Amino acid sequence: AKVKRAKTVLTVAAISGSLRRASANAGLIRAAAKMCEESIPGLQIDHVDISDLPLLNTDLEDVDGNAFPAAVEEFRDRVRGADCFLFASPEYNYSISGPLKNALDWGSRPPNVWADRAGAIVSASGKSGGKRSAYHIRQVGVFLDIHFINKPEGFVSAHHPQSKFNGDGNLIDPETGELLRKILLSLRAFALRLIHGNDSAANSGQAK
Repeated sequence: AKVKRAKTVLTVAAISGSLRRASANAGLIRAAAKMCEESIPGLQIDHVDISDLPLLNTDLEDVDGNAFPAAVEEFRDRVRGADCFLFASPEYNYSISGPLKNALDWGSRPPNVWADRAGAIVSASGKSGGKRSAYHIRQVGVFLDIHFINKPEGFVSAHHPQSKFNGDGNLIDPETGELLRKILLSLRAFALRLIHGNDSAANSGQAK
């Protein structure tokens, strides 16, 4: 039986649920990308922009021979090609931000491109740190078959008691940076367990 070679670099599709130019959540993704480049071998951040996605409308599917609009198809390709996911999103009205929910829904259209991979959630939001949004993302992830890490949890009170981001949305707080590092390390370890477990199961099935 042909044995698959272990992956040495995992691609993390990182998605910000905020479209704001100086978004702190996009800042968390930038910080994660820099961290991976400098000191976390084996992880590579692909910051997936969702600002061009149209609102979900199934009338836009299967038009002129195209299964999805071009922006949606490109987004789905990036998600499909990732080894795991990082969601960075604020809390809007006790729940998931509209842009992120729209992206999750487009990716779920058959065939679901999210399934059977690891994910992590961070949130820069108000005093709650985005807890309710994160738990709702987890709930949606059950249907999408995304396997989220449980610890550590990435709840960041963006401006309480003092601001953890500068005016451009860049992370300036070392303590939050260390939390982000631990989340990325946990994501890497869990993603590798899933990948190797799936490969072992496949090889076992072939050997029967």
